[in-house]
Amino acid sequence: MEQRSLGANGPEISAIGYGAMSFSDMYGATNEAESHAVLDACRDLGVTHLDTANIYGMGKSENAIGSYLKANPGARDEFIIATKATITKDAEGNRAFDNSAEHLEAELDKSLERLGIDCVDLFYAHRRDTRFTPEETAANLGRLVEKGKTRAIGLSEISPSTLRRAMTAYPVAAVQSEYSLSTRAPELGLVQACAELGVAMVAFSPVGRSLLTDHPIPAERISQIPFLAGNPRFMEPNLSENLRIMEGFRKLAADMGTNAAGLANAWLLARGPHVIPIPGTRSVDHLRECLSGAALKLTQTDLDRIEAALPVGWAHGDRYSEQQWIGPERYC
Repeated sequence: MEQRSLGANGPEISAIGYGAMSFSDMYGATNEAESHAVLDACRDLGVTHLDTANIYGMGKSENAIGSYLKANPGARDEFIIATKATITKDAEGNRAFDNSAEHLEAELDKSLERLGIDCVDLFYAHRRDTRFTPEETAANLGRLVEKGKTRAIGLSEISPSTLRRAMTAYPVAAVQSEYSLSTRAPELGLVQACAELGVAMVAFSPVGRSLLTDHPIPAERISQIPFLAGNPRFMEPNLSENLRIMEGFRKLAADMGTNAAGLANAWLLARGPHVIPIPGTRSVDHLRECLSGAALKLTQTDLDRIEAALPVGWAHGDRYSEQQWIGPERYC
C-alpha cells in the first residue's frame, strides 16, 4: 500500500489506516475474536496505522489491541498506534473535557496499561477544553513526549486557528476530524492549514458512518444504535433523502469497476498527500472494500463525476445533533 507521512517529521504509515472505535460496541456488539480477526487482516493487507481512544467502549478497544499485541509477539513493531484522551464527566455526570497536564498523563498511563506498551506513537487531545489556550494544551501534550510516553501529539475536532496557535507551542503531528464526501467542512481551512504546516489530516468516518457504502446500515438497526438514532442524517425524512441521493454514487462506483466505500476513500486520498482516512469496521470483508480505494488512481474526469453525483452540501441533516456538537469546534 502507498505510504504517507504522519506529520512533517513523522513515520511513514499506510495511506489508509484503521479506526478502532469499531472494537467497542458503538455500532453493534463485538468481541475480542472479531477484533483480532480484523487486526490479522490489517497486517495481511498492509494497514500499519491503528487509531483508538480511551473512551471507545470505556477501554474495550484498547484492551482488544493490547490482548492482540500480547498474543502476537512482534506485532507491535508493525503498527503505528494512536490513542486519545480528554473526554470525561463532571460531578453531575455530564460530558466534560479536561486538557490539564495531570488528566492527560493519568489517562495516557491507563491507556498504556490497557495496550500493554510503554509508549504510543501519537497521543491526541480528543476535544479542546476551553479552560486552556491551544498553546497550553499543546505544551501539556508535549511534556508527555519529553517523558517518553508518546512519540508525537495530535489534536482532534479543532479549528484551523487553534491548530496554528498550538503549533507555536509544540509541533503537532496530526489533526483528526470527520471528513468525507458527506462532511466537507474541513475544506474550509483545516485541510489547507494542515498542508501548509506539515500536519497529517486524519479523516475519521470516511464512509459517512455507512452512508457512503454499498450497504448502509438498515433503518431497523439504526434504532438500536443510540448515536445514529439521534443523529440528524439518520433520522427521517433526512435518511430516506440521503439514501436516495447515494444511489447515484453507488451506481457510479459500479460503473468504475469498484465499490462505494473504496471510491469514497480514494476520493479522500486524492484531496492531498497529507490526508489519511481511517475507516472502521467489524467486518474483514468491509475492511477490504475500504482498502480497495488505496489502489484507485482517480483522474480529474473521475473526480468531476464524483462531484456531480455528490455535490458539496448534498447531505440532508447536520452531521451532529446539538448534544453531539458539544466539544467539536465550529469555525465556519
